[in-house]
Amino acid sequence: MRFSPVLLGASLLLAASAAFGQTTDPYNTFPFTRQRATNLARMQAERLNGGLSVYRPDACMYNRAAEGCLIDADAEGYTFRFLGGPPGWQVLGLPPTTETELRISADGRQVLSVLYNGAPRPTTSPQAVPLQPATPGAPAPL
Repeated sequence: MRFSPVLLGASLLLAASAAFGQTTDPYNTFPFTRQRATNLARMQAERLNGGLSVYRPDACMYNRAAEGCLIDADAEGYTFRFLGGPPGWQVLGLPPTTETELRISADGRQVLSVLYNGAPRPTTSPQAVPLQPATPGAPAPL
């Protein structure tokens, strides 16, 4: 029986990561899993919210890297958080009606949990770091 060098190398890398307790983004080990996880999360949100005839997820869920929607990726899996609404909501500039947060397995094949699916939650903006005054004794700009 002949082993593929790529599969053998990937298996050894995965085993080494597990042996040393390293937590890594599963994408670094198996690049195709992020796309699979993104597709699964998008389809799950579509099912949860009534199907494509009444719901469309954020455009970031159609992006291979899910930039803006992927909020966490580690050895345990992927966490996605994104908005959605009626068909055309983003193009028409309408506000989103739904927020969905899902946890997907590291191999991208299983929905581990629906963390949230409901009305968009208020966003908390990060604390602004105060700027230093331009000259000593001058008030900081607002």
